[in-house]
Amino acid sequence: MRSPQRRSTLLKRYPTWTVTVEGHCDERGTAEYNLALGERRAITARAYLVSLGIPADRLRTVSYGKEFPFDPGHDEAAFAKNRRAHFVITAK
Repeated sequence: MRSPQRRSTLLKRYPTWTVTVEGHCDERGTAEYNLALGERRAITARAYLVSLGIPADRLRTVSYGKEFPFDPGHDEAAFAKNRRAHFVITAK
């Protein structure tokens, strides 16, 4: 269950669950630029979940910029993996 559509189905089934959408970037760019880019990435992912019917008040965004890479490498393949929105679902 990795697609946003499947996540939205799960979230609709459990209306008390909340989601933090984390925006991440690769290591290129300044810290300020990457934090802003990560925020835009998280906001875009959040907007998509809202378009799938998830109430906005159940979704929050945060940007980590380049601070928590998924892949510690320094090549294009690693950079691509690190440019992402990560969903943290909290069951209440």
